[in-house]
Amino acid sequence: MKIVRSRAVEEALQAHLPVVALETSIWCQGLPYPQNVEGARRVALAIREEGATPATLAVDNGNVRIGLEDDELLAWCKACDAVKI
Repeated sequence: MKIVRSRAVEEALQAHLPVVALETSIWCQGLPYPQNVEGARRVALAIREEGATPATLAVDNGNVRIGLEDDELLAWCKACDAVKI
């Protein structure tokens, strides 16, 4: 297992800027598609507007992901087989 940070998260950490961790549970198990995508994007935008970087967390193929790109978040929100851990 390895930890994989998105480019945005890596840049924020290197610049000592705030990063807000977000779990995928509400998007993958809590809300139906496409409302989950809309909600995830709105939360991320609100975090960015406050000067922080959103970092949605996921475990993907045994790797811990810290920060998902929009296309990756969309894929997670569409997946109906995502398991809560």
